[in-house]
Amino acid sequence: MTDTATAELKKTSLHARHRASHGRMVPFAGWEMPVEYAGIVSEHMAVRTRAGVFDVSHMGEIEIAGKNALAAVRRIACNDAAQLAPGQAHYSGLLTPEGTFLDDMVVYRMAPSHFLLVVNAGNVARDYAWIREQVSTVGDAAVIDSSSRYALIALQGPASRATLQPLTAVELGELQAFRFAHGEVAGARATISRTGYTGEDGFEIFVPPNMAERVWAAILESGRAADVVPVGLGARDTLRLEAAMRLYGNDIDESTSPLEAGLGWIVAWDNETFIGRDRLLEQKARGVSRKLVGFEMVDRGIARHGHQVVCDGGAVGMVTSGTHTPYLKRAIGMAYVPVEQSRPGTELAIDIRGRLSRARVVPTPFYKRDRDAQPAKGSPLISR
Repeated sequence: MTDTATAELKKTSLHARHRASHGRMVPFAGWEMPVEYAGIVSEHMAVRTRAGVFDVSHMGEIEIAGKNALAAVRRIACNDAAQLAPGQAHYSGLLTPEGTFLDDMVVYRMAPSHFLLVVNAGNVARDYAWIREQVSTVGDAAVIDSSSRYALIALQGPASRATLQPLTAVELGELQAFRFAHGEVAGARATISRTGYTGEDGFEIFVPPNMAERVWAAILESGRAADVVPVGLGARDTLRLEAAMRLYGNDIDESTSPLEAGLGWIVAWDNETFIGRDRLLEQKARGVSRKLVGFEMVDRGIARHGHQVVCDGGAVGMVTSGTHTPYLKRAIGMAYVPVEQSRPGTELAIDIRGRLSRARVVPTPFYKRDRDAQPAKGSPLISR
């Protein structure tokens, strides 16, 4: 959270709706956003057992179009956009020349020469400037910050499909994970993407800002029988942590690489043009010295972001995310630790307010949804 004065904060087109629904508003990445409505625990459980609807219109959208748009995206993204057909998306990284994260993003191929990048809210201006600079020599590729053109609503949870289907003619059952389609939702022009940031099946819906209230209200009305509820950023964070999804600024940043963060699967080594590739090849050859791991607490206590991992009286790593999870009912977290301490079952000591507490490295994700009960084919549902 930030200390920015409320008067200076940006507001999404759903701001009045959040106020009317008694959302507790807080500063976040330059925006005034709802952190919770009825409570983080109840909202978290609603998404795991039914469905919840989120306003994520604070996210940024950057479009790249033109004859050389594909070459531009292949230069600035570590995953290979050449593997995408129109109507497909994937998770990727915007890397520095040192092979570390300037940001993470989802790349959508809207047309053969048109891409949409969804980036983190606090990084939009920096990402846009960086991308423009890096693709300036590519050729015919226009870069546009189109964030103001979109409101973004996420519907997540096992009841998502049944809630959304009555509102659209798009056949959602045919929409696989990390695929998207254009159509209407509640009479509003929309792009519907089967992506999310909760570990559940669900959809992210791009609509014009002036139609966001209509779509938001229609989703809640359609989901009334299933008790679909509005959900704030607080539960969004606990949900993504249970699913071990990385958060920029906590788990990944300009000091961490995809290989250290356990995200080597988003690096397309055959793409010889992306920025940071040489450094990542060097790191791959010599091996990383630290890894991001999942852990659960053995002793009582909750490890939080910034707490130190201690060995032989000295700090050897840092907790990047931590909470007591509403669904799993365990204290869990992620931390960077030396490679020799990264194997599941390894005990760690974490300094929690001056007291060393035991934790144990465990496999991730901590939570994995029942795919038989919530069928969605394709890639893991990872977005932001």
